[in-house]
Amino acid sequence: MGRDEPETRLEATMSYPEARYFGENGEHSAAFRPASTPPDLVIRAGTGSGKGTEVHYLGTGGTTDGQFGLYRWEMGPKPSGPAPHFHRTISESFYVLSGTVRLFDGERTISATPGDYLHVPPGGVHGFRNESGEPASMLLLFAPGAPRESYFEELAAIAAEGRRLTEEEWTDLYRRHDQYMV
Repeated sequence: MGRDEPETRLEATMSYPEARYFGENGEHSAAFRPASTPPDLVIRAGTGSGKGTEVHYLGTGGTTDGQFGLYRWEMGPKPSGPAPHFHRTISESFYVLSGTVRLFDGERTISATPGDYLHVPPGGVHGFRNESGEPASMLLLFAPGAPRESYFEELAAIAAEGRRLTEEEWTDLYRRHDQYMV
């Protein structure tokens, strides 16, 4: 088995998708977001809880024509992150930028540090948590681009108002946002 054989097999099974742009000269349509842009969403677990999670919507399904969503997820020092779950319609990928993030890959929990990456295909059980007591940040990529912003904004409102949802309300919220808890 040659050193290049896996790549050759991959190339034989992969192809470029169908064209989506049919112009002759390209167009000026790029979108730039400066690093100094404030977060789009802040999630805090109740009042007086200190720095919560800051979410920067770098690219949403709406701004990428449904191709993907990309967020910078900046967690404060208090433990935070979702329990194990899966999605039926989207893949999700995590790339740690700073700190230590506990990534669950469906079988084990990994203490991921800057440069570590996890890809989860549709149906893959996963979760993430910052339990380090220090701030941590990562990039969160999902494809195709789904309207995930409304899910996180609902969670932020629930946390800010200190509401307690019933099991039926949680089930409805998760169902509406392709979030299946395990």
